[in-house]
Amino acid sequence: MEPPIKEKEIVDDFIEFNEIKSTQYVTEDKVQEMIDDAIRKHNRNASIISFWVGWVVLALFADGLLRLVGAIPPLLPWLKITL
Repeated sequence: MEPPIKEKEIVDDFIEFNEIKSTQYVTEDKVQEMIDDAIRKHNRNASIISFWVGWVVLALFADGLLRLVGAIPPLLPWLKITL
C-alpha cells in the first residue's frame, strides 16, 4: 500500500516526474474493509474502557452511599459525613 514511487529526471533545468506504476492497487472494497476494521476496533476498545470506568464510578457511588447511611465507618475519623 505504498504510494507510487516517482522517478526524477532532469531535462534542461526542469525536473520531470515519471510515475512508476504499482503492481497492486488498493481497491475501494479493500479501503472500506480497512475502515470497517478500524471502526470495529475503536468501538471494542471504547466499550472495554467504558465498562471499567462505569464499574469504578458505581463502586465509588456505592461506597459513598454506604458511608453516608453509616453501614461503613469513615475512612478517616475526621471525615465523617452526615445528613
